[in-house]
Amino acid sequence: MERSDILRAGAMIIVFVLFLVALHVIHRRPAERPVSDAPSASTPDDLSAELLRCAELGPQDAEDPHCQAVWKENRARFFGRPARPLLPQAAPATPPTTSTPQGEKP
Repeated sequence: MERSDILRAGAMIIVFVLFLVALHVIHRRPAERPVSDAPSASTPDDLSAELLRCAELGPQDAEDPHCQAVWKENRARFFGRPARPLLPQAAPATPPTTSTPQGEKP
């Protein structure tokens, strides 16, 4: 055997070993993540409740300042900034609806 044949065989063995190492790295299991004490995403919070309330409001209440603040906090939470807890606020004041016709007096 000549020297070039030995070098070629050595290079092929090195390439084969690198291939096996790459396969091992690709198929190894990820390390188990420790369980955190953070609340899960499925746990409803005050912000989620306020988002639902604002979503149920009609287009006439789209300019509600409280709902705009809630949506702003939701965007902050979505983009990774910690959301500040919002205090629940009563529904916006709307004129009471009556079931009496306008021509009659109650």
